[in-house]
Amino acid sequence: MQFHHHGYVSTQPRVKPAAGTGLDRPDELPDTMDVLIVGSGPAGMTTAATLSSYPDVHTRLVERRDGRLVLGQADGIQARSVETFNYFGFSDEITNEAYWLTEMNFWTPDEDNPENIVRTSRELDDPTGISEFKHLVVNQARVLDYFAEFAERSPSRLKPDYGYEFVSQEVDENLEYPIEVALKITAGPREGEIRRVRTKYLVGSDGAHSKVRKSIGRVPIGDKSDHAWGVMDVLVESNFPDIRTKCSIHSHDGGSILLIPREGGFLVRFYVDLGAVDPDDGGKVRQTPLEDIIDRANKILHPYTVDVKEVAWWSVYEVGHRVTDKFDDVDTGEENNKNPRIFVTGDACHTHSAKAGQGMNVSIQDGFNLGWKIGQVLSGYSDPSLLHTYSGERQEIAQNLIDFDKEWSSLMAAKPEDLPSPDYVAKFYTKTFEFPSGFMTEYKPSPLTTDNAHQDLAKGYTIGKRFKSAKVSRVSDTNPVELGHLHEADGRWRIYVFGDEKASTDATNGANTFGEWLGTDENSPVLKYTRKDNDLNSLFDVKVIYQQPKEDIELMETPSIFRPVVGPFQITDLNQVFGTLPDNSIFEAREISQQGAVIVVRPDGYVSTVQPLNATDAFAELFEGIFVPQSEVAAEANSF
Repeated sequence: MQFHHHGYVSTQPRVKPAAGTGLDRPDELPDTMDVLIVGSGPAGMTTAATLSSYPDVHTRLVERRDGRLVLGQADGIQARSVETFNYFGFSDEITNEAYWLTEMNFWTPDEDNPENIVRTSRELDDPTGISEFKHLVVNQARVLDYFAEFAERSPSRLKPDYGYEFVSQEVDENLEYPIEVALKITAGPREGEIRRVRTKYLVGSDGAHSKVRKSIGRVPIGDKSDHAWGVMDVLVESNFPDIRTKCSIHSHDGGSILLIPREGGFLVRFYVDLGAVDPDDGGKVRQTPLEDIIDRANKILHPYTVDVKEVAWWSVYEVGHRVTDKFDDVDTGEENNKNPRIFVTGDACHTHSAKAGQGMNVSIQDGFNLGWKIGQVLSGYSDPSLLHTYSGERQEIAQNLIDFDKEWSSLMAAKPEDLPSPDYVAKFYTKTFEFPSGFMTEYKPSPLTTDNAHQDLAKGYTIGKRFKSAKVSRVSDTNPVELGHLHEADGRWRIYVFGDEKASTDATNGANTFGEWLGTDENSPVLKYTRKDNDLNSLFDVKVIYQQPKEDIELMETPSIFRPVVGPFQITDLNQVFGTLPDNSIFEAREISQQGAVIVVRPDGYVSTVQPLNATDAFAELFEGIFVPQSEVAAEANSF
């Protein structure tokens, strides 16, 4: 991270200077706000953290609990989520306290003695090295703590408002704050009273039984499985040799277990198959005693045993697979006549089993996707029509999740004799690992994402998929760095300019000619949309990567757009120019053409377009569909 550009910082540099709404943020919930988020789960907290980097946007998050979550149900953190945590600055911290999933072992009935289970396979969690980040297990409560810390340290000083429950909403588009929200106070001396506030946008992150979703008439579509599962977080004494390794366990006639070790070295989670549920059960299965779940776990594990010493949390659930018909309050076909005001995220718009470990992860991406879009609209950079892309993008991703989870859940519940082969579950796990890792998301062409006409220029950066990091050499300090790790959750767009084969000092190098255009031409998005009084890198983070090693690059001869002047002291930022590593070229690793390319990355880390270095018209046209003209814009890039 970069700091000191606003003056010397001797304290925690992750605490950003207060700005905008953070300068005089009221402790009590005010009567009006720009965005009201209901629910402090993963989706709500990520939305809030994302919006906290927009200091001029007044965001409030209400939660019906009277304080932070103590014990969360979700625990699986896929590599894409950890990659996202890096944008928010806490990937290293949470990785250090988490359990690392590196392998999954598979147990099936012993062919010679089916009453016993035996280990039949060991599979790598990430067999291809798709990510440098790890697959983690850590309590959801800690994830929320880290997002809350980021939000409170942000310029807007955002903190949750605990003790408020959503009741209802009404919209009057004739008012500056169109949405009136009724909230019930759930804690303190005024408990039970109704408080009314007004907001411009409302985000429902209030879980599977979302009242916000119901208030806009959205309906979950899908089905409920006929299978029930008991889940428990426990401290156990056991002779099972893989008690500290993630396992899929299928017994002969006792059902199955998904075993997931937890953080801290001792805690273990068991998902225990409770069998088929009678359609007329009426929820009785959810009253299954804990003792029955433990007994069943021991039956499945035979000849091994578990002696439960302490139970941190347990529950019984039936698998449901549902996706809400729309993720905002605009009916299908009305998009040209109305822009969204109310949104649903996370479990409020998609529900599924817990065994694929996707719920919290997909919810985080919901919040990240929506947060920057609302922030960009309310900051005056984009038309409100941009907000249609949230439902357009995330609904398809949710459906893909449901389809995957149905298949995985059915395999976990299947009897060994019903599977095509004894190793079928292991093979399925290996074959589909990219999806549960979080890297299968691919947004289709839209105002934010172009077609793949120039994809051949950077085959390793698929348009619509997340920007995959690779190592480069920073010229200014000679350090090797992961390029993608420099991406921050600050609302900025990333423009990565990859040079052609010509010397970096050659003015005709495509990166240099594009850089000159980007820093001087009136059609340059950087100049066209960056406001006059803001730093030239306030809206776009522009970096150049030459094909040459750092020793062959003359830093001070690069176009000034790659050396922006920033901060109140107008100090030149020399950290945006990179060369390749001789033994690990990013051009080879990510299949970037020798002709060079320009890659645009959205604030949420997904590739928006790949363009040739000379495609300035197409480049400008892309941003014309995303941004609105600003009244006072930057005139020209400063240079020495």
